[in-house]
Amino acid sequence: MADHRNAWTIEDVAARFEEAVSTARRLPPVRVQGYFNCWPAIKRMSWENLGAEPTVYRFPPDPAAIERMLEVMRWVQCLEEEHRHLVWMRAKRYGWRDITIRFACDRTTAWRHWQRALQTVAEHLNAAHGSVTLRAQ
Repeated sequence: MADHRNAWTIEDVAARFEEAVSTARRLPPVRVQGYFNCWPAIKRMSWENLGAEPTVYRFPPDPAAIERMLEVMRWVQCLEEEHRHLVWMRAKRYGWRDITIRFACDRTTAWRHWQRALQTVAEHLNAAHGSVTLRAQ
């Protein structure tokens, strides 16, 4: 996408957090190194595969998406720990009910805390680059 010279807004920051969650979900799973399977692959009959779980194919994210995800990971350092969890839960599309149960507060209070956390990140980004920043999306 094209680069824009705009100040960061709450919507921009929230969109980048959602993109970071999506990118993190598409990363390959972590596996223990050094172990391997010596057994031959078993060729099963079609009727034996009826109850098997379907294979999940994940397309890995491109390097630019990973760089944007790592940039978002650095953004959370300017937030308190509770706000980090709140922003990340909302980016993972948790419902407000689940969030209010986790933080033991009302929905509007959780929403205000979420808005304030995003505003803190936006202010930090705008202040870091003189209120005008070069964003790559």
